[in-house]
Amino acid sequence: MPHLTRTGSPLSATGAESLGFGVPGYAHPLLAPVEWAELARPGTPLHWVVLNVADGPGDRPDLHCLEAAGRLANAGVRVLGHLDLAHGARPFGELVREAQCFADWYRVGGFLLDRCPVERADLPQVRRLTATLDGLLDGGHLVLGHGTHPYPGYAEAADQLVTFSGAWADYRWSQVAEWTAHYPPERFAHFVHGVPRMHLEEATRIARWQGAGTIFFTDRGHPAGGKGHTHPFEALPGYWDEIVSQIGPGVSE
Repeated sequence: MPHLTRTGSPLSATGAESLGFGVPGYAHPLLAPVEWAELARPGTPLHWVVLNVADGPGDRPDLHCLEAAGRLANAGVRVLGHLDLAHGARPFGELVREAQCFADWYRVGGFLLDRCPVERADLPQVRRLTATLDGLLDGGHLVLGHGTHPYPGYAEAADQLVTFSGAWADYRWSQVAEWTAHYPPERFAHFVHGVPRMHLEEATRIARWQGAGTIFFTDRGHPAGGKGHTHPFEALPGYWDEIVSQIGPGVSE
C-alpha cells in the first residue's frame, strides 16, 4: 500500500475537497426505498449517486425513479445515469441513445460508464463517447467504471476513474499505480464489498493512502453466481450511519 506524494492541486472533479461517497447504483426504488431515502438525509457526504433503472434508462420514464432522482436533485445531490459499455462491445449509437433518455427523462448530471475498457487501443473509442456525452449535458460529470487501473491516458477522458471495484480481501493488499500520483484524490473512486465493520477504519486509511477521494464500502459480499460488479452495492451497508459519521459531518437526526 504505497503512500504517494502528490504535486499540484487541480480543481476538484467531484465538487468536494474531502473524502465522500459515490453510490454505484442501489436497487430500484421500489425494492430499496430505505436506501434511496437515506441518500437525501442531511449530513451525508455524497459526491454522486448512480441511477440504474433497468440495466440502463429502461424503455420509458419510470415514475418511481423520477421521484427518487428528483428528491436527490432537490437536495443538491448529483445523479448519474448508468451506461454499460460491456468492455467496449456495445455500439456507440446505442450508448448515446440511452444517455439521451437519461438526460431527457431523469435530468441526470452525468454518467457512470460501467465496465469501461482499460487498454490503450480502446481509448479513442472511449474518448469519442465521453466527448459526445460532455456535449449532450454541456459539461456533466463523467466517471469511467474500470474497476482496476487502466492505461494512464484514460485519466484525460473523464472527470473520475473507478480504479478499484472488488472484495475487501483483495483491496487490503492492493497496490496503486504510480501514475495516479500525478492527479489529485478527487479524480479516483474505490468500491469495496465485504468490508467487516471492524476494518472500516483500515479501509478508509487505504483509500486515503492510495489517493481515492470517492469511496463506497459495504459489509455485503458478492453472492455466488451474481452478475456484474455492482450487485453487492445495491443495498445499504449495515454500518451506514457509522461510516457516514466517520468520514463526514455526521448524520442529522
